[in-house]
Order: sequence, then structure tokens, then C-alpha cells
Amino acid sequence: MQVQGKYDAKAFLMEQMSRAQGLKLKRLSEEAYQPAQYARDLSFAEAARRIQVLEAEIELANSF
Repeated sequence: MQVQGKYDAKAFLMEQMSRAQGLKLKRLSEEAYQPAQYARDLSFAEAARRIQVLEAEIELANSF
């Protein structure tokens, strides 16, 4: 994001997935045998979406 021609680092950091999200997503993607679901450059919102999907898939698999 740019503000008046300058890079807005705060806005960029707020949009990036958090460290906690990254760790959780990596663990869940490995547990679900879907390592491609993890990527280091995801947005906060995309990481949250993938975490939710993986948690649902794992819960479904554990229900059998």
C-alpha cells in the first residue's frame, strides 16, 4: 500500500498473516496432508480462511 507516494509499512504488516497464524497453518496443513495450503506470503484474511477450512476437514476426518 502507498500513502502519498510512500510505502505504508504499518498497513502492509496488518495485512500479512501473523506469526501465530503461520505456525498454526503450517501444522494444520501437515496434519491434513496438504502442505501446499501453507505459504509464507499469505494475507491475514487468506490465512484465516485456510485455517478454518483445514480445521473443518480434520474435524470431518476425525468423525469417521
